[in-house]
Amino acid sequence: MTGAFQDTGRRVIRIEAEALNRLESSLNGSFDRAVELLLNATGRVIVSGMGKSGHIARKIAATLASTGTPAHFV
Repeated sequence: MTGAFQDTGRRVIRIEAEALNRLESSLNGSFDRAVELLLNATGRVIVSGMGKSGHIARKIAATLASTGTPAHFV
């Protein structure tokens, strides 16, 4: 039975690696602009979301705040 778990684990890792490769190839000037906007923000960064994206947005706001960028989740 252990071999089946290893096979599943390898399949999941392959799927995730393929997704990361697709994500890497999608980076463009919009990514640069977004990073520049965050780096140059002079006030508070407002992050929002609902549902699962809200949970992620709350985490992003907390991470920004803990690294010195004032941020608030809405």
